[in-house]
Amino acid sequence: MNRGAQRPMTTTEWGLLLLLSLLWGGSFFFVGIAVKALPPFTIVAARVTIAAALLWLAAPLTGVSALRLGRQAPALLALALLNNVAPFSLLTWSQTQLASGLVSILNATTPVFTVVIAHLFTVEEKLDQRRLAGALIGVVGVAAMIGPELLGGFAGHLVAELAALLAATSYAAASVFARRFRRLGLAPIELATGQVTASALVLLPLALAVDMPWRLPAPGPAAIAAIGAIGALSTALAYVVFFRILAGAGAVNVVLVTLLAPATAILLGAAALGERLAARDFFGLATIALGLAVIDGRLPREARARFAAAFDR
Repeated sequence: MNRGAQRPMTTTEWGLLLLLSLLWGGSFFFVGIAVKALPPFTIVAARVTIAAALLWLAAPLTGVSALRLGRQAPALLALALLNNVAPFSLLTWSQTQLASGLVSILNATTPVFTVVIAHLFTVEEKLDQRRLAGALIGVVGVAAMIGPELLGGFAGHLVAELAALLAATSYAAASVFARRFRRLGLAPIELATGQVTASALVLLPLALAVDMPWRLPAPGPAAIAAIGAIGALSTALAYVVFFRILAGAGAVNVVLVTLLAPATAILLGAAALGERLAARDFFGLATIALGLAVIDGRLPREARARFAAAFDR
């Protein structure tokens, strides 16, 4: 996360942030539809292939250079494995077992894992007392959700919950690894195009080998529409919106989407898929949100400022 100056977001940036929360929160909803008809690797391969095709179609307008991407192919492949292949596959598989809203809540732990991984593998982003406290609060939120199943052994859907947490860890590792690209001269849109292209090159043969999709029953219109939406909206368009916010408001502001996306996923899952979450899941979400607020630092600073102002009157 960026430790530099934080400025208030403009009305346009707040609107884009809400749009991004709908796009990424909606991805859990779309996957929830698709997994009823298709296996995980097929869904994920289609997702990144559609996104890559759309981003390459837009390349003449966005200035994406195949030559520049080719020079950084090994690094882009590593990023694709961490940021797309592993987490997309794990989250999609977990949604064969869990409600989309619950998976989105577990995925909201990504910033908690990020501060820990950054502490271990970077020099400039060590854990301080505030970040450590926020990370511990986030862990409490996770424990509230999966603790009862953990204490009971590997029963219920514990493995799927752990898969979702492993996906969040992979996203966190990707965010730390991606910092090296600042020195490589790739524009954000090139980085997005390169990683989904590398992901497609990995996942297409994997889906063909594992799922053998030609043997599967033809998916219905709902599943086809969901696949198209997750590729075009929740991946290609979401990357464009993400990097637009990142360029203007910075990484600390854009991470707020992590708090908003679960609300979208929960509401869509309840309204369209009939999903219901337990009270402990909502408690876990609230606790994780508190932990992220502490890590971010703005709410504690605002509270201290208001407290001090009250005594200065």
